[in-house]
Amino acid sequence: MDTRHMRYQPLLTDAGLDAAEPASAIDEFGEIREGHVAAERALTLYLDKREIVTLMTLGTRPEMLVLGWLRNQRLLQSINQIKAVQVDWETESVAVTTYRGIEGLDGKMARKTITTGCGQGTVFGDLMDDLAKISLPHGIIRQSEIYDLLKTLNEHNQVYQRAGAVHGCALCRDGDIQLFIEDVGRHNAVDAIAGQMWLEGTAGNDKLFYTTGRLTSEMVIKVAQMGIPILLSRSGVTQMGLALARQVGVTLIARAKGKHFLVYNGADDITFDAVPEVDLKRVRKAAVEQAKGR
Repeated sequence: MDTRHMRYQPLLTDAGLDAAEPASAIDEFGEIREGHVAAERALTLYLDKREIVTLMTLGTRPEMLVLGWLRNQRLLQSINQIKAVQVDWETESVAVTTYRGIEGLDGKMARKTITTGCGQGTVFGDLMDDLAKISLPHGIIRQSEIYDLLKTLNEHNQVYQRAGAVHGCALCRDGDIQLFIEDVGRHNAVDAIAGQMWLEGTAGNDKLFYTTGRLTSEMVIKVAQMGIPILLSRSGVTQMGLALARQVGVTLIARAKGKHFLVYNGADDITFDAVPEVDLKRVRKAAVEQAKGR
């Protein structure tokens, strides 16, 4: 077999678990209701036998979650550095081994920022590191495409519909959903998608990223690091999330539900093809004014 063009992949376990557990509850009428609750499992990450962090997760894609977390924390520059990722649910741990260790790991671990992520996300190192080096392309998207995508995304919230208590994230291209992942925190879901992209060598320049969660600084940073120019959410935006989106050039679309959305940054990259002709001139003028204020 000719393996010259095969991508490198570390040794990976396949230890995904069911996202929900059966549970009963009593409703407002005193009736017993059988249903499900979202799983929440602790997974402690060991990097070359050193304990790094404990992630709270559904546990459906643990290997991808760990890969994406390492990538988005900038602890590793290349997936080729990783020898193996081995998940063991009996010990609630995942062992990541590298070929040569991590240079400067102590310095990176010394600085820690508690983010607004669900369950208190953590970012190690300087939040602003490497952001100045990121150059994102303009992500052009049609208004009608946003509407179609939102309709399709409603059909993918399987864990939420079954048990609730989760966030969902999706990697999209040309109106198609290429990957959809749910987890107990939005930062976990985005990390799992980042891990899958890293493993497969998927570029982000022609993609759109969707999340059910808030568009915070952490979300903008992670999406920018993944090279994705458009970020779409059904939730709101924080001030720092908006400031960073303007800095790195992420098109920020929030409060997106049904036929409604708000463009906080990058309106000039949206083709308003669902706006009545009488309003189109006004919409274009507003997009130009927003671009001037970046």
